[in-house]
Amino acid sequence: MMRVVRLFGIAATLGGLLATPAVAQIKIGAIISITGPTAALGVGYRNAFATFPTEIDGKSVTYIVRDDAADASQAVSIAQRMIEEDHVDAIIGPTLTSSDLAVQPIANAAKVPMIAIAPMDYDPVKDPYSFSAVQPVSLMVNAVIGDMKQRGVKTIAYIGYSDGFGDQVYDATKAGADKNGMKVVADERYARTDTSAESQVLKAMTKKPDAVMIGGSGTPGALPDIALHRRGYKGLIYGNHGMVSPAFLRVGGAAVDGTIAVTGPVVVYDQLPDSNLSRGPATTFMKALIAKFGPDSVSPFAGYSEDAFLLLQGAIPATLTTATPGTEAFRVALRANLEKTHDLVGTHGVYTMSPTDHNGMDDRARVLVQAVDGKWKLIP
Repeated sequence: MMRVVRLFGIAATLGGLLATPAVAQIKIGAIISITGPTAALGVGYRNAFATFPTEIDGKSVTYIVRDDAADASQAVSIAQRMIEEDHVDAIIGPTLTSSDLAVQPIANAAKVPMIAIAPMDYDPVKDPYSFSAVQPVSLMVNAVIGDMKQRGVKTIAYIGYSDGFGDQVYDATKAGADKNGMKVVADERYARTDTSAESQVLKAMTKKPDAVMIGGSGTPGALPDIALHRRGYKGLIYGNHGMVSPAFLRVGGAAVDGTIAVTGPVVVYDQLPDSNLSRGPATTFMKALIAKFGPDSVSPFAGYSEDAFLLLQGAIPATLTTATPGTEAFRVALRANLEKTHDLVGTHGVYTMSPTDHNGMDDRARVLVQAVDGKWKLIP
């Protein structure tokens, strides 16, 4: 069943108060996997919307948040409805790579700017209305490879999802390993809906790897860690930025202690040095989020929603000077202004767009962390 949440005005709640379309002058749609196998991630993405302002540059805003239940076909239906019935000016999401890729052609055909909040490979020249607020997988995995090299790792076993995201993490791991004189000795896959990764771990361990790289996310991302701990694996365990979440720590417990992962600065906002540009925006955002949802709400996924919003907030004022919300002219101008984004500091890093780069993140968008006693600790 599709769940619908609309947020409008400071009295709106995530329970679903309906905004009046005639009142709102700007409409921003969001497609989030609030239920389904990635629900633990979706909650973070969703909660961020409760902190967003109700006006941008003096114009009221409606946020239309809908749940695709981690189903790409539902994401497509929601996108079509948002475009054809809600007449949104932009879409934030979806929150899964497969759903992003499914929705992307629809958004581009309708000339609706779409800011993906899951890793997605695309060509901004061919898909000019596609943007991303998430660090490219290769950028993040290269930080992990760098740490492996420093620790003398020579062989790596990969255990990841049997889907597009798993492929992205594997490809980046393999490319980084090849470039740095390491060897990937195993490629084991499991589904997001699996409840165990025991067989994959057993096969990987027969290769006696120095390190294991995990290509999962959220709660299911902890499965290889748990199995490795149970089987007594003594090597290094690494994770990608999709694994860094409260749910991963909660489900993994002591089994995930010691895991090294890469993530955006927002996760360890209170551990960042003053020199980190994201410290200010991340701290402001997380304090607002914690005030509403408690300390366990600290999440990189909430940060991706926030940064997608900040990108729109930065581009909308200039757009309002040339076009009216709810029109194709507004969406076209909004796309052009998003592409002009320069040195926008978000919770995850600094964004500078161009016609050939609709993400624009660099090394400032990544930090290494380690799971220690149920918390993520910054590795200096």
